[in-house]
This record gives sequence, structure tokens and C-alpha cells, in this order.
Amino acid sequence: MTCPPSASLIRTLKNLLGTKGYSADPDTMAPWLTDWRGKYHGTAAALLSPETTEEVAAIVRLCGEARVALVPQGGNSGMVGGATPDASGDQFLLSLRRMNRIRHIDREARFAVAEAGVVLEHFHNAVLDHGFRFPLTLGGKGSATIGGLVSTNAGGTQVLRHGTMRALLAGIEAVLPDGSIFDGLAPLKKDNRGYDLRHLLCGAEGTLGVVTAACLHLVPIAARVTAWAGVESPDAALLLLRRLDATIGRELEGFELIPHACLDAVLRHIPQTRAPLATAQPWYVLLELAGESDAALNEELEAQLAAALDAGLIRDVVIAKNDSESDAFWRLRDSISEAERAEGPALQHDVSVPVEQMPAFIAENPRRLARTFPGTRALSFGHLGDGNVHHHVQPPTGIDGAEWLAEHGEAVSRLVYSHVLELGGSISAEHGIGQMKRDILAELDSPARLAALRAVKTGLDPAGIFNPGKLIG
Repeated sequence: MTCPPSASLIRTLKNLLGTKGYSADPDTMAPWLTDWRGKYHGTAAALLSPETTEEVAAIVRLCGEARVALVPQGGNSGMVGGATPDASGDQFLLSLRRMNRIRHIDREARFAVAEAGVVLEHFHNAVLDHGFRFPLTLGGKGSATIGGLVSTNAGGTQVLRHGTMRALLAGIEAVLPDGSIFDGLAPLKKDNRGYDLRHLLCGAEGTLGVVTAACLHLVPIAARVTAWAGVESPDAALLLLRRLDATIGRELEGFELIPHACLDAVLRHIPQTRAPLATAQPWYVLLELAGESDAALNEELEAQLAAALDAGLIRDVVIAKNDSESDAFWRLRDSISEAERAEGPALQHDVSVPVEQMPAFIAENPRRLARTFPGTRALSFGHLGDGNVHHHVQPPTGIDGAEWLAEHGEAVSRLVYSHVLELGGSISAEHGIGQMKRDILAELDSPARLAALRAVKTGLDPAGIFNPGKLIG
């Protein structure tokens, strides 16, 4: 059971962090007390913004001794309320944004060490200056931070080739609940000293430790070729994916599935966007190759897309002529969530199922929803290549959407997630559990998994001071 902070603890933290690192000003804290979607709101005793790992460790030791809860936060761009404090006002919001240094870039070994507060887009630019790229990107790259991406085991649009953050994480530095500093930044390829704390902390959503820095794999700058194709259905898209995977292989880096309704919403709500194809299609595939030579990639992709056209797998296609056109294609994909917000309230589900099952899920789940909740509309888009789609359910038209969601939202999500688990999938593919999915995880997931998660949490954080109320409560 955690406690409210005492006046003595507050004085000590003020002295430790100074005016730049400690603030209880309501206006300063306000932007960080609501999640990105505006769904969760909280209050905090103060905003703590340490500048070094040693300051984080001192904060954790002090709060651990006083049994005061800490809610770690990076860019506050999460989708499940995982970095929002509760309404008690007794928790400290622990911001890592001042820890924004790139400590080291090793050109020979292809690693970089970045602190938790480094913004992903800044990290991309920094390693580009050294002739490398970091192959993880997502729509929120301008605000998402390295620490948050590690803590949620972020995915994004290049998982098909490079894997999630866990695959790109070579080492980690973190402060554990007792205030000790775990220095695991060395990029060891072999290390059999028992449980892998690096992978345990990655995806733990700040419930087991505060990530302060990460050692990350880099890859060489690559030529890229991007195409936008119209297809009849998700089944056709899957056949196209299998064909390209067999013929092109590892050069295939991204494969995104987009229904016309999502593209239409982007074109209506996002300025300076236009449809890549002259004629609307039921579904679209955004695909990207990365390799050594533009010319070779273009030739290879043109040949495979021509064969796909002849085979009837695609109905129309355009290949980007330059980086500007590639960026324009990706902007359409990355703007879907923003456009969907402008459309009105909806329930967002970030789910994964085995890739072969994805077309069946996309076709069947809207039918299941409509039978139980007449008039609902479901849209699926995202990373078909790795079996992860974002499945948004919109209320029936002509009613108060927010009121309908308040009444039926929990049951809608339970239906979606039950279907996902029936297919052997996951109710959280890349955004985490946070507080949004905590209760439904406890209800629907494997008892064995839940027992193991709770045992790990209790073992490392017996006082429960790290991000209480998230993931497993």
C-alpha cells in the first residue's frame, strides 16, 4: 500500500532537483496529466524531472523508503493510459524528458547509447549524420522517447524485417525499485547469467524499473523504394505479401494494409494530402523495400508488381519516384489515427493474430459485432506483415457516440478480444496494457501468464511503488 508524500519528502526532493527538476505548478503539470487520446486524466503531487541516472536513483530510494508511488513518463504519446497518474494526487509524475543526451555512437560496432528522454525523430537524425539509421519508426516519432519505446516494446512499421524494440535493444540501463542502478548497457551477444533483465524491463511499462538509457542496434543507410497498391481484399493482400516475401525476401521492410474508409478519412481531415491512385480501391497496400541500390530495387519491385498485376493480386499500383513521394505515401498511413479522432469517438483495439488468420479476423469480427451491436462499423488497418492491425470500432451513426461507447464499449472490446484470443492472438500487439486493458487482461488472459506476471512484479517491487494500477494492477 502506497502513501501520500510527506512535507519532509517534498522538501528533500526540491533540494535534490532544484527549480528545473521539481515543479508543483498546475499549469506546468497540466499537459502531462492527460494521456494522448484525452481518455485518462489524473493529478500528481509534483512533476519530478531528473537530469541524470544518479538523480533518478536518489528519487527512487527516497520514494521507496516513504512508500510513495512513482509514475514514469516519456513523451506521453502512449495509447493505453500507461503514463497517466491516478486521481489521488498522491503520486509523483517522474518525467525522463530532461535525460535527452545521446551518449555514444559506435560506428564500427553499429551501436548507439541514448538516454531515455531522447525523442525518436531526433535519434533518427543523429544517427543519420553518422551514416546509419535506426530501423524503428511510427507516427508519433516526433514525441515518442527512447525510454517509452523500450518500456512498451514498441513496434511500428518496420517490424517485418527488423523486429520490435526488444530485437533492437542491445543493452539497457535502469533504476530498480530499491534504488539500485542496473548497468546492462554492454552489447553482449552471449550472456547466460540467468533471467535476462534487459528483456524483462523491455515491455514492462515502467512497473519493474525506470529505464534511463538504452544501447540500440543501428543499420546502414539504405536505398528505399515505396509503392502504393490497390487490392480487392485482405486475402489478396496476404497473397501479395507471401509472393513478395518469397521473391524479394529481406529487402521487404514494410507492408501496411489500409481500407479505403481510412484513406478517405485522411483525405478529408488532413491538409495537403492526396490519393496516390486515380481510382478508389476497396483496400490498399503500402509496401517498402530497402537495400543497396535504388535502381536494383526499382527493377526488382517493378517486375514483381507487374507479375502480381497479371495474376490479379493487385488492381492498380504506383511506385514513388523519389523520397518526397515516399514520404507522402507514409504520411497518409501515419495520419490515420489523427483522422479517425476527427471522425468522432471510436474504440481502438491494437491486436495481433497469426498472419494467416488476419484476413479471417478482419472479415469475421465486424459481422460478430454487427450481430450483437447493430449499426457498428469496424475498420482494420496496419501491419499485416507481422499480424498486427489496429481495429477501430465506431458507434452507429445518428446517435450520441460518446454515450453509446460509455454504455457498450466494455462489452464491444470483450467481444473483439475474445475473438482475438480464440485465434491464438494477443490483445496488445504493440501499445501495451496500461490502465485501459488491465481489467480485461485479468479477465481473459491465461491464468498461468497472469500468475507469472504478478510474481515477477511482487518479487522486484514488493512495495508496489512503480506505476501502480497499470498492466497487472
